[in-house]
Order: sequence, then C-alpha cells, then structure tokens
Amino acid sequence: MKRRDFIQAVKCGTISSYLFSNPLFTYASRLAEQTFAQKEKELAYHTITAVKFGSVELKWPRKVGKNARLDDHGFGETSDICVIQTDHGASGWGMVRGKKEAEQILSRLSGKKVSDVFNTQIGITDMDYLPYDIALHDLAGVILQKPVYAVMGAEQPTITDCYSGMLYFDDLDPKDNPAGINKVVEECQQDYDLGYRQFKLKIGRGNKWMPKQEGVQRDIEITKAVAKQFPDCAILVDGNDGFTVEEFIQYLEGIGDIPLFWIEEPFLETAEDYRKLRAWLHANNIKNTLLADGEHNPDDKLLRELEEQKLIDVHLTDILGYGFTPWRQLMPELKQMGILASPHAWGTLLKTHYTAHLTGALGNTPTIEGVTCSSDDVDLSNYRLENGKLIPSTSPGFGMPLLKKI
Repeated sequence: MKRRDFIQAVKCGTISSYLFSNPLFTYASRLAEQTFAQKEKELAYHTITAVKFGSVELKWPRKVGKNARLDDHGFGETSDICVIQTDHGASGWGMVRGKKEAEQILSRLSGKKVSDVFNTQIGITDMDYLPYDIALHDLAGVILQKPVYAVMGAEQPTITDCYSGMLYFDDLDPKDNPAGINKVVEECQQDYDLGYRQFKLKIGRGNKWMPKQEGVQRDIEITKAVAKQFPDCAILVDGNDGFTVEEFIQYLEGIGDIPLFWIEEPFLETAEDYRKLRAWLHANNIKNTLLADGEHNPDDKLLRELEEQKLIDVHLTDILGYGFTPWRQLMPELKQMGILASPHAWGTLLKTHYTAHLTGALGNTPTIEGVTCSSDDVDLSNYRLENGKLIPSTSPGFGMPLLKKI
C-alpha cells in the first residue's frame, strides 16, 4: 500500500477493512482482531480535555563540535513538547512536530475521543494530527498500560544495536590550541564506558574546516586511531555530504582494510555517484559495508529510486520530521524492497528512545542512533544501554515520565 493511498485510507476510515481483507495479513493478526476491538473500546472511553505546550531541556555529556557542514553544536538541545490529558485522568506527552502548526489545529483535537484520533494498528487516524503523533502514541500506551512497542503488537521488543552519534570534529577545538586526534579517541572511550560498542565518526574535515587534502588525511588518521584502540567495536562514518565521490574513494583507499559498518551521506546523493561508489566497493571485495542516506533534506522520490536500484541499503529519514505514524507505514514497504531502516535521531535522546519502540515493534533496523543525554526535566532511566544494545522501557507509553510541570 503506497503512502498516498495509506493517508487517504486513514482519512476515509477504511484502513481496518484494508488490513483484515489483505491476504498478506497473517492468521495470527486475524486472531488479534478481538484484542484490537478491546483496545479501541478502552481508547474510546477517554476524551481529550486539555493540551498543554512547553519545552524540555536535554544536555549532552560534553560539548559537541563541528561536522562537514555545520559549526559547533554546543552542549544540548531544548525541545518543544505537548502534554495531552483526558477526562479520566490519563496523560501522554511527546515532542511536537511544529509547535505553530500544532497550535493551529488544536481545536480539531480538543473534545475528541482518543479512539477518533488514534488507532493502535496504524497510529494517528488523520495526517492533520501529525504534530501530535508522538504524544498520542504515548497517551495510548498510558491508557492501555502497555509500552508503545506492545501497543503496536509486539509482545517482546526486537533489541537492536545502538551507536554513539556524538563524535564530531572535536580534534579541531579550541581554535587557538586544537586538541588533536587523541581527543576523538578519548571521547570514544567515554562512550565505550557508557555501553556503546559502535562509533559513528564524523568525517569531511576538508569540506570547510581544513585544506582539502589535509582534511582527508585527518579523517583517515582518526579512523585508524579509533580502529586500533577499539578492535572490538564497529565503526560507522558520516560525511554529511562533504566529499565528492572521488575524494571519498581517496578516503576509503587511505583507511585500507579497516572494515566500516556503514557509510552515511558521503556526498550529495545521485545515482551516478552511488554507482561509482558501489563499483569501487565491489572491485575491492567490500561486501558487508552498508550505504545509508536520506537524513539531510531528503528527496523522497530520489531516495526511492536509489533504493529500487539497490544503490543504498539503509533509509535514514528523521523519526520526528517524517513522523512516527508515517514510519509505521514506510517500514513494511522498505522490508519488501529489502531495504533496512534507521530513523535519524540526532539532537536528543528522546528521539533515540522513540526509535527504539518503532524498531522494537517492526524490526528491520541494523542499529539505532544514540544521543547520550541527561535531563532535569525528563526521567530517562527506564532505558538501558548494555554491551552496545539499547533496551527500551517496558513502562506504559514511551516510559519517560516528565519531571517538569507543564
């Protein structure tokens, strides 16, 4: 079912009939229809009486520096959130996908039964509710007393690897006395001690911050240093479109036989350049490295073309920007195509945890982007990172209680 057809089906209220008439819908799912009806009855018992807006602050454990495109990222992020309350005392919350848009459609949400705006089998019932997508998933989990992955039908979550996504160009800071290569190695050790066993190294220093060849050489040296220090860990690299295909192949030649778990956005994606990269990988007998793209300003049509031609392996569109419910529709399509998925989660651990529930229910994800955070506003303690694996919360909803009054 194509995304445009899915959206139309949601708006017309025909998605349930589609699901249960579809021959691909499993026998086990048919048996779950009674349970589905019970869930919808419980959701229908609750009417939305209040929606409140606020923000939460999440802090990174260290300053995060530059990447190939952007200057210093700082020490953390503040995220807009909403809290949705019902007449029977249930409350759910989540990041808002566009606060202004959410406020504009607030009147369409207030006074509705939860079952009118949320369906456990698909998520939100109308794409107009997309700004509230995360909060409605959380609310449904609270009402049903189930973690979100269980609301989606998984008795037990698929447990997935989680990589550290916080290894930027910190070797270049401070400007008057750069820390050098060992700074990135030290940060990898910090992340290793936190439980990570995969490191995503930002590369592309020659795009803006160093002379071209010096930048490529520094990328090579840091990759070699991390690989030597952490032989039991996987390395991912992210170029943030900072290379040409020729420059990136020069980088690959420079790191020699160091295996890469995946390559992310090495250059501005085109079919021609990805064919060149695929050809080089094939000629050098590199078979297991995944090519990942689609995070930065994704062109959905081009991404689909690259996926259909098997030029990329992993779809990266943002968990919040694309939407949790649209991701629930997209994931089965990607599975059928043989394409993996790892929703972009940079910025806040909230998005990492949301992704853990999506992939916990649907699988098809080789690793999740980890963004280590602490917060005085949110209790993040119900999730665990153990030997590189992210264990999602088993508490109702997303299992992240608000500590801040909204």
